[in-house]
Amino acid sequence: MNLIKMLAAPVAVLSLWAASVQAATDAEIAERLKPVGEVCVAGQECKGVATAAAGAAGGGARSGDDIVAKYCNACHGTGLLNAPKVGDGAAWTARADAKGGLDGLLKSAIAGLNAMPPKGTCADCSDDELKAAIGKMSGL
Repeated sequence: MNLIKMLAAPVAVLSLWAASVQAATDAEIAERLKPVGEVCVAGQECKGVATAAAGAAGGGARSGDDIVAKYCNACHGTGLLNAPKVGDGAAWTARADAKGGLDGLLKSAIAGLNAMPPKGTCADCSDDELKAAIGKMSGL
């Protein structure tokens, strides 16, 4: 009799566990097993990419302040690797004079310069967004 009481609790727990495992529907299982991403091939339509890009951009162009805060400030805020600092008008003016003004700085930013990769770290920035960010950092 004592043995039956000792086995009753584990059997009850095991029964409840088995019932909960079987309660998962096919939809729940499919949701857990779905891929976390998909591969897109250049030149072919990729479902959801335009929506994701629009969501990242807030549905429209981002301001120069937004771009500087998110992408540029890590280097240009500190002067890392001789990057001209945000608000250092003399350093920015000297570079602008050497490159042909704000448009010359924009061309350098798009192509990349020294340790800065093309478009800085904002690969999805438009030229207008980059120009606004350069204007914000340089005061030009």
